[in-house]
Amino acid sequence: MDLAARIRRTAEREGLWQPGDTILAAVSGGPDSTALLHLLRRLSGECGFRLAAAHVNHGFRGEESAREAEFVRRLCEELGVPLDAVEYDLPSYIEETGMNAQAAAREKRYAFLRLAAARRGASRIALAHHADDQAETVLMRLLRGAGTSGIAGMPMKRREGNVELIRPLLRISKLELLQYCAREGLVYCEDSSNRKTVYFRNAVRLEILPFLERYNPNVSASLVRLAEISRAEDDFLTREAERAMAGLVRREQGGFAMERGAFLGLHVALQRRLITLILIYLGVEKGSIPFERIDAIREAAAEGSPTTSVIEAGRGVRFLREYDVLRWMTGDAAADDAGFEYEVAADVGELAVPEAGGRLVFRRILRAAGEPLPSPGAESRCAALFDEDAVAYPLRVRSRRPGDRMRLSGLNGSKKVQDIFVDGKVARARRSRIPLVVDAEGRLLWIAGIRRSADAPVTEDTTRILRIEWQDDTLEVWRC
Repeated sequence: MDLAARIRRTAEREGLWQPGDTILAAVSGGPDSTALLHLLRRLSGECGFRLAAAHVNHGFRGEESAREAEFVRRLCEELGVPLDAVEYDLPSYIEETGMNAQAAAREKRYAFLRLAAARRGASRIALAHHADDQAETVLMRLLRGAGTSGIAGMPMKRREGNVELIRPLLRISKLELLQYCAREGLVYCEDSSNRKTVYFRNAVRLEILPFLERYNPNVSASLVRLAEISRAEDDFLTREAERAMAGLVRREQGGFAMERGAFLGLHVALQRRLITLILIYLGVEKGSIPFERIDAIREAAAEGSPTTSVIEAGRGVRFLREYDVLRWMTGDAAADDAGFEYEVAADVGELAVPEAGGRLVFRRILRAAGEPLPSPGAESRCAALFDEDAVAYPLRVRSRRPGDRMRLSGLNGSKKVQDIFVDGKVARARRSRIPLVVDAEGRLLWIAGIRRSADAPVTEDTTRILRIEWQDDTLEVWRC
C-alpha cells in the first residue's frame, strides 16, 4: 500500500477530516512538511477537502530562513495551494519576554496557525510530526519522569480552541518520508539548527536514540508502540475518572467533596487519576501537578492516616481530610468564616443561614392534655423538639464562640461545644459555620444537625411543642 493510501486509511479510522473540510497545512520547507503538503494535495481531490498552507519565518537563521520562506512560496504556487506566511523577529521577542527560544517559537507559530486557519475558514490544522518525532517525544518524557499521560506522546488529533490539530504522518517513519520525496522528485530545505545538540530533542535524536539502537535496533518502533498503548490506557482511565467524578464526587460551594470510603474503594490508579481530575476542575494546570502531591493526598485518605489533615495542592487549592469526608476547596473556602448571628422572634417560621448553606424551619405544634407525644421519628439529628413554654424568646441563631457550653442529658453540669464537635467528628474548618440555637436566657438549646441540649425537654405536661429542623441546600457543612 503506497503512502497516500495508508494516510487516507488512517484518516478514515481516526476521523482526521471529512468531505467539505478546509485543512491548513503547516509547512516549514523541510522534508517532512514538504511530503505532507504533497500528500495532502494528492488526497484533497479524492477525499473532498480544500487545502491551504501556512509558513512561519521565526527570524532565527537570517538568510537561511528567508530562503526557506521563498522555497515554501514557490512550492505552494506550483501545487496551486494558497499560502499565508509571516515573518517574526523572535530574538527580540525572547529578549523582551525572557522566554526560552523553543517556547517562544511555539507560541508565535501556533498563534499564527490559528489566525491563518480562521482567515481561510479551516477547521483543521495539519502538522507534519511523524513516527520518529513520536519516539523522540516519548523518550524525552520518560527521561523527565512522565506518567501514563506523558508517555502517551502526541495525539493523532487534538482540539485547540476553534480548530483541531491533526497529525496524518504520525505512524509514518522519517525514512519513508525521505523515500517518498526521492520517488516524487521533491526537493526540500535542510534546517541547520537540527544538527545542534544544544537542544534537548536534537540530543535525543542524534545521540541518545542511536546509542539505544545498539541494544535494540527497533527502539523507535517500540517507543511508538508504547505511546499507542499508553494513549489507549490513558483514555480509558480518563473516562473512568470522569465516571467516578459524576457518581461519587459532589460539588460544594468553593470546591468538591466525596466520602472517604468511596474513594478507598477505587483502584489506586483511578484514585490518582480522580485526584488529578478534581484539581484540574479547580484550575490547577495538568502539567503542574507533581506525582508526589497526588500521592500525598491519596495517602492522607488511607487507613491509619490522621483523621484530619490539610494539604496545599497548588494554585490556591487546598485538600482537607475531615474524618470520613475528603474535600478539595479553592481560595478561602476551606478557612473558618466570619461569625454570624440572627434574631428569631416567636412568630418566625423560617430563617435562612447562608453562611451555613441552608435554613432553619420553625414549626409550632399544639398538644391537648392526654394526646400522645410525637413519635420518635419526629426528632432526629436534623430536627429537634422543645417545650416552647420553657424557651425564652427571642432566640438567637449564631456561630460558635469561645467558651460556649451545652447542658447534656445524663451529664452533671455542661460540656464544651468544642468537645462536642470533636466527639461528633466535625471537621475543624466547618465548626464556625454550624448554627447554634440559643434562647434569650443564654441557654444553648441545639447545635443544628449535631446535638440538642437537656434544656426545654418535651414531657407529658408539654402543651406547645417547638420543632426546629435544619434543611441544608449545598451539603457543604454536614449532611442531614
